[in-house]
Amino acid sequence: MTQETLLSVEDLSVAFTQGGRETLAVDRISFDIKKGETVALVGESGSGKSVSALSILKLLPYPAASHPSGRIVMNGKDLLQAGDSEMRKVRGNAVSMIFQEPMTSLNPLHQVEKQIAEILKIHRGMGDAQARERVLELLNQVGIRDPETRLKSYPHQLSGGQRQRVMIAMALANEPDLLIADEPTTALDVTVQAQILELLKDLQRQAGMAMLFITHDLGIVRKFADRVCVMTKGEIVEQGPVAEIFDTPQHAYTRHLLAAEPKGEPPATDKDKPIVVQADDLKVWFPVKRGLLRRTVDHIKAVDGIDIEVREGQTLGIVGESGSGKTTLGLAILRMISSTGRIAFNGKDIQTNSWEEMRPLRRDMQIVFQDPYGALSPRMSVADIVGEGLQVHFSGISAAERDRKVAKALEEVGLDASTRHRYPHEFSGGQRQRISIARAMVLEPKFVMLDEPTSALDMSVQAQVVDLLRDLQKAHGLAYLFISHDLKVVRALANEVIVMRQGKVVESGPAEQIFDSPRTDYTKALMAAAFRLETAPEGVVSV
Repeated sequence: MTQETLLSVEDLSVAFTQGGRETLAVDRISFDIKKGETVALVGESGSGKSVSALSILKLLPYPAASHPSGRIVMNGKDLLQAGDSEMRKVRGNAVSMIFQEPMTSLNPLHQVEKQIAEILKIHRGMGDAQARERVLELLNQVGIRDPETRLKSYPHQLSGGQRQRVMIAMALANEPDLLIADEPTTALDVTVQAQILELLKDLQRQAGMAMLFITHDLGIVRKFADRVCVMTKGEIVEQGPVAEIFDTPQHAYTRHLLAAEPKGEPPATDKDKPIVVQADDLKVWFPVKRGLLRRTVDHIKAVDGIDIEVREGQTLGIVGESGSGKTTLGLAILRMISSTGRIAFNGKDIQTNSWEEMRPLRRDMQIVFQDPYGALSPRMSVADIVGEGLQVHFSGISAAERDRKVAKALEEVGLDASTRHRYPHEFSGGQRQRISIARAMVLEPKFVMLDEPTSALDMSVQAQVVDLLRDLQKAHGLAYLFISHDLKVVRALANEVIVMRQGKVVESGPAEQIFDSPRTDYTKALMAAAFRLETAPEGVVSV
């Protein structure tokens, strides 16, 4: 039996006008969503996915945004022609939306109960008692444990997975016919990702609702969607059943996306290489103080007795969920936060070095951060950003020599040196991350801490950055400490891996052994979630 069409997007275009100039963001796209079906909208950043989805609910910044062509038909009505009062009835009732980053979508000043109950009171006219009962039912439905204890919680008091579950509860409050999920798992750890996807599928089956799922992760699409539309540069270049698109892709861009996962082999383990960085029994304990006199009553053991060694030309991968202590470990090794235990750099103990004594070592110990946009000053040109370290550590060189070194560093990371006088906002996410890498590499370091350097990037850009990091390591014999919860990227780069949980090492060893034959339940859960083998074992990973 043919499923009935719930929503039909016909010949839709979206344009933005700024300074009298019109830019076409979406160019005459068409697709249908049938009742109870999941349609995935796939493409890289800037392809027009989110703009298309926001058009359905008329959430674009009008009048700067306009629709030169097209219709969005639901239940026989063109939503593009609907007035504000009519759209208020559609939003949250017939169509709901889950956004990518729950922390920015939830009101930080309101408790969980108030945020969910507000929807029920506005759309269904419920009173306080009835709304509270429904809120508890929804929180139970989305898998929040002990929901009564969470009613008075604020968003900052919840984990990433819990916040996303609250967002889902809000979206499902009025039992919508269509749920739009815009990258709902991108900001989450792989295990929590797997749980959220499984939850969405279960809720969809129970309610019989349709879903428009927006993502750049093709691994999710293969497991999760019925049909897929592939977007690039504002156009849908290919669409069809998931199996057909994955097995016999017709368009070159689709083939490019499918081939975009990080590949290649990490450096071969060589125990004869000199140790660049070593830590023994490293601890970072944060005191918990209570009472009038602020006495220390306990400690948060962010890093609890960890040993590591990173050799020249080798990569140590640190994996684990958010809050496991990965970044704290890296910052402690770089002596950017206080710790106890021995830290040695090139065989010399640096744990007792003063700030001044550490300063000359900073050129040899560099860091690349997760968010390139947040890590680069918007008020400085790329030449100034990359050259700043040279001014500090090589103050004797001339301005011309400094400029030559900046140009060389940018070219080495695959950027056109002639763009160095532009500002960060004029570059894409992948280009900004290359600038961050160039800033670290221009000082010719021996050791680089890479803190989730690919998590904010599209799959194809991830693959390019992984290849770049591998090439730079080979060319300069760099020692990498690679921190990530993306196990596919770690597998492509690291020859040794440490799995962390709650500040401790759960498992460590050669990457091959960790990935192919993990010993602990926790590591098995991480692998299952990361490589989409199955849902993470119940109870192994807390949300």
